[in-house]
Amino acid sequence: MEARMKNPATIIPAAMQPIQALIGAARSQGLPEELMEMIHLRVSQINGCGFCVDAGLKSLRKLGESEERLGMVVAWREAPYYTDAERAALELAEASTRLADRADAVPDEVWNNAADHFDERQLASILLMIAVTNLFNRLNAPIRQIAGTW
Repeated sequence: MEARMKNPATIIPAAMQPIQALIGAARSQGLPEELMEMIHLRVSQINGCGFCVDAGLKSLRKLGESEERLGMVVAWREAPYYTDAERAALELAEASTRLADRADAVPDEVWNNAADHFDERQLASILLMIAVTNLFNRLNAPIRQIAGTW
């Protein structure tokens, strides 16, 4: 396998600093790193970004996540390994990534469930993580960035 080109954010260096700042902002509200990485992993799975899935798995392993939790993120609804708050965040991540799948992209039920577990600043942090992950997926998938080159 070979990537089609270098990552656009490395070709246009002025793009990297704002992207890194956005990641830093997303991670600045004190939510557990495991949760943020789980969001990153799930969004990347949905978008089929092998590079980002690989990076997310490696990050979660470094954070000490169990193989059960790692392996079942893709089927979190049917797995007993996640807290209610994690489930709410994953559900929001899915809805916010699959915007065109339904007329009401993020239904009130999904939003309200997340809002029951997270305050406004935490919700903002989760939404920023979802957005920046979608950005990375949309940069890496088209160029066929190779998984494991992170």
